[in-house]
Amino acid sequence: MANHRFTNRLSEASSPYLLQHAHNPVDWHPWSEEALAIAKTEDKPIIVSVGYSACHWCHVMERESFENEDIAAIMNEHFICIKVDREERPDVDQVYMDAVHAMGLQGGWPLNVFLLPDQRPFYGGTYFPPQGWAKLCNQIGDVFKNQRVELEKSATGFMQTLGKSEVEKYGLQVQDNGFSKETLREMASKFAQNFDLNKGGNNRAPKFPMPVTYGFLLKEGTINENQSSLEHVVRTLNHMAWGGLYDQIGGGFTRYSTDMDWFVPHFEKMLYDNGQLVSLYSEAFQKFKTPLYQDIVYQTIDWLEREMTSPEHGFYSALDADSEGEEGKFYVWRDDEIQTILGPDAEIIADYYNITGGNWEGNKNIPYRSGDEESIAQKHQMSVDELQDVVVAANHKLLQARSSRIRPGLDDKILTGWNGLMLKGLCQAFAVFEEEKFLRMALKNAQFIIDQVYTDGLLKRNFKNGQASIEGYLEDYAAVIEAFIALYEVTFDVKWLDYSEKLTETTLSNFFDQKEELFFFTSDQSERLITRKKEIFDNVIPSSNASMAQNLHKLGILLEEPRYSQISLRMLQRIDRIVTMAPQDLAYWASLYALRTYPTAEIAIVSDDPQAAMHAINKSFIPNKILVAKKPEEVSKLALLQNRAQVREQTTYYLCYNKACQLPVNSVDELIAQIKS
Repeated sequence: MANHRFTNRLSEASSPYLLQHAHNPVDWHPWSEEALAIAKTEDKPIIVSVGYSACHWCHVMERESFENEDIAAIMNEHFICIKVDREERPDVDQVYMDAVHAMGLQGGWPLNVFLLPDQRPFYGGTYFPPQGWAKLCNQIGDVFKNQRVELEKSATGFMQTLGKSEVEKYGLQVQDNGFSKETLREMASKFAQNFDLNKGGNNRAPKFPMPVTYGFLLKEGTINENQSSLEHVVRTLNHMAWGGLYDQIGGGFTRYSTDMDWFVPHFEKMLYDNGQLVSLYSEAFQKFKTPLYQDIVYQTIDWLEREMTSPEHGFYSALDADSEGEEGKFYVWRDDEIQTILGPDAEIIADYYNITGGNWEGNKNIPYRSGDEESIAQKHQMSVDELQDVVVAANHKLLQARSSRIRPGLDDKILTGWNGLMLKGLCQAFAVFEEEKFLRMALKNAQFIIDQVYTDGLLKRNFKNGQASIEGYLEDYAAVIEAFIALYEVTFDVKWLDYSEKLTETTLSNFFDQKEELFFFTSDQSERLITRKKEIFDNVIPSSNASMAQNLHKLGILLEEPRYSQISLRMLQRIDRIVTMAPQDLAYWASLYALRTYPTAEIAIVSDDPQAAMHAINKSFIPNKILVAKKPEEVSKLALLQNRAQVREQTTYYLCYNKACQLPVNSVDELIAQIKS
């Protein structure tokens, strides 16, 4: 057992991020009623410091300031100091990030906010260098004692801004303008204003993957036959997959690239990015049939299984950017290492991954690809197939060698919403690629959610050390409902729809604001903060309100529940003005808008092998469809399967649009022809 000079209250936390700070000389508290009560009792201002375990600059500020005994003494003298893991408590993060934005400051993490003892914010920021942080803490401590009225004025002003509802703040009035393909094309043109026409993504650095953006462009490009949108999806997905953003050796995408070329990654790997990217690359393969996209999905899911899956079949949250105190050390290579490990194949792999004597800092190399396999194969007098075989074998050897290195820190908490995102990705990958392993992983993860974080109709947010904790947020419910719908559409086990319906009813009971017809981020069962927020805009995760609107739209059709359909429609109509004006910030709403521009294809399958029929349909990219299925002898409670029988004792497909049905057909080709007509 290590001996530590300092141990604070975070030593009893489950969050890996909080535990990283458990031996700081700062007298940290976790966010709790106890800590907030102490601030009031002692009449001391509060520092709320928010971060997450894989955040590089959070680690830097810890090393520079929170491990510095002199700075810690200043903080302990003047403040009650509270550490928050933004991934466990996105509600707290959301409130105080909004406060920093209200102060006219750029947000980000670490987020450091100063509060009065009653939790009202009066100042904040992100990373502070040590001397500046110490000076600021001293100044605020002095002002609180001697000029407190000034801080009270600031807090009152910020609370007026924070207290406004999103409907009031953004003028969200229901608009019944209909949903047109012309307006959809105009939205796509607004995205196109920022396209990088060389390497994909947006034309600025840093570059984030943003799967919701390319999911929208894929739908819009297909619906409107807009080649500009489709070309940009291909351009972006290719260059992301070729770049250092993607772990070429072990699979999985890192958080973002620091440059315009997707080359230098910020090396942390997040579950939520990879879950969404598995979905996106699976859909893109449906559309374009690009073998690269299949490789990316398979390799990323291999990484998920190898490095991110708990014994209970939950998925861990993140891998740190740093190992041995150095960013990216685990992932980069020296030329001599490549030579030693690969021997005669080293020259081929050096060309393939651009190992050039140091393509990054010093003599270190980040593997990346040019995408031109033919010229590399020609140079080494081999076929492309032979080159690919060499690469697969080399990757195996390099992965084995890398496994002996000191690994980056693992954030082993299991977050329900993030698991939902990856579960949906596994379902979509299974639908497209027919890989049974993907379905096995999906079913085990879904059962984990039911067994470990679902109790009495309610979801918990976090699972760690065998315990579920923290009331689930809308993000958790929305992602799990979406994943369970996807799981139904690949298994046709109606229990997953039953769970989706139960969870939806819980969100309508505990999260829905009847007056404004949108969902709060927190349940009415949750801890009350200084304000209760609604998440409207996408972040790195889709807006939880947009996700619920999509869920209600789909469930309304699957369950023939008009109440769900009507709520979804009203939500989108309320967002109509801002989604058409600024779709870049509301891409998941824009995707729902895209689906509303034409009727949903309701496809009912009656087959001795419904999964085979499902796979046959999923060989085509059909943006707006729902699938239900049964075997001929089964009796289903789903209205869409009532009075459905096989025709000519063959697999039979029934297509309906807007309560009008086509004649049943026995082949997918005939079904696709009906859909296209």
